[in-house]
Amino acid sequence: MSLTNELVQQKLIDKFGDQLADWVQPYGMLTFTAPKELNLKVLQFLYDDTELKFQFLTDLQAVHYPHNKGAELAVVYHLHNLTDNIRLRFKVFTDITNPDVYSATALYSSANYMERETYDFFGINFTGHPNLIRILNVEEMDYFPMRKEFPLEDQTRIDKDDEMFGR
Repeated sequence: MSLTNELVQQKLIDKFGDQLADWVQPYGMLTFTAPKELNLKVLQFLYDDTELKFQFLTDLQAVHYPHNKGAELAVVYHLHNLTDNIRLRFKVFTDITNPDVYSATALYSSANYMERETYDFFGINFTGHPNLIRILNVEEMDYFPMRKEFPLEDQTRIDKDDEMFGR
């Protein structure tokens, strides 16, 4: 029997019950959210289960939702079952004032640099990471540039002509 999104969802519901939420399938990719305290348990289950075998971490990144009070930052995991060629995405949300999420480096070695980059640009503190330091920006930087805390452009500039930009 081939692995389907419905089977993956049912196995996750059987294991974690109503702790997992927001089940959708955009473009056929199973997507759900989990509490940040469960991220390692969900990852471990997906990795170890003999049917699921999500043993490849394709990507890990963050998204800043500034209007989502108490859950402004989301860590997004993309996992791949290479045997059945199935992908899934799951998200954990955290408060911007306490952006601590457990590190997945013990399970997926590829998470090392992805978590460092996510820390570097979004400020998410991956608890348990072996070397959580900036990877692309300078150490002296005291802000996280991918957060939506800054305007896209300087509105006070007078040296540009907006008509040239279609405005």
